[in-house]
Amino acid sequence: MPFFILSLIVQLGLVVHVLKTGRNMSWIFILLFFPLIGTLAYLIVELLPEFSNSRAAYKARHNLSRRVNPDRELRQATQQLAVADTVKNALALAEQYLQKERYAEARELYARYLKGIHADDPQLMVGLARSQFGLGEFDAAAATLESFKEKNPDFRSAEGHLLYARTQDELGKTESAIHEYEALRRYYPGPEPTCRLAAVLKRSGQAQQACELFQKIVDESRIAGHHYNNVNKQWVAMALRESQAV
Repeated sequence: MPFFILSLIVQLGLVVHVLKTGRNMSWIFILLFFPLIGTLAYLIVELLPEFSNSRAAYKARHNLSRRVNPDRELRQATQQLAVADTVKNALALAEQYLQKERYAEARELYARYLKGIHADDPQLMVGLARSQFGLGEFDAAAATLESFKEKNPDFRSAEGHLLYARTQDELGKTESAIHEYEALRRYYPGPEPTCRLAAVLKRSGQAQQACELFQKIVDESRIAGHHYNNVNKQWVAMALRESQAV
């Protein structure tokens, strides 16, 4: 009984804290209907970061906040564009659409702002290509990126370059894809292009070269720091799996 009373006091105290500090009202529902898990989550996500400015604490708070209220950033971006019709706000909303795989809406938004003085805007053009790629419009994405390169010859975009290599891969243009992935490997900040290159080589019958590239990624991951392996875990895991399959 004393434990029950104590837990109830803590639970009600946290609800009051939510109301007084203007936290997301979703916390009240979580605290009332999932008292144990909700209390722990609130302590870790909302209170602990106040006593710690570490990146890990901020990341935990941000991730859980997105789970509790997954559409918050989308709503904010929508409201900001409604208040101020600017390219900056349009880019923010389009990015939210892309993250939620609402590619058709993202494509429409990018296309709407690619006009006038922004007709050659690098961010808008790469964003449009991303939405086209997401919709499976690989020819259109490739054409957009080729136009982007022609109109912005001095603008380097690792993201745009990787996307172009992927369009070549999806279109079955193996030699072009290999060429682009090879070029990306020289400056791209991560193993993704190398991993994708190895996959193309493997599919085209060049198993030995593919195996060497996969093993290279595995070897580099073993001496890289925790941050590198965490950021690139998808590609490191793929390389490890493929190197062990030989």
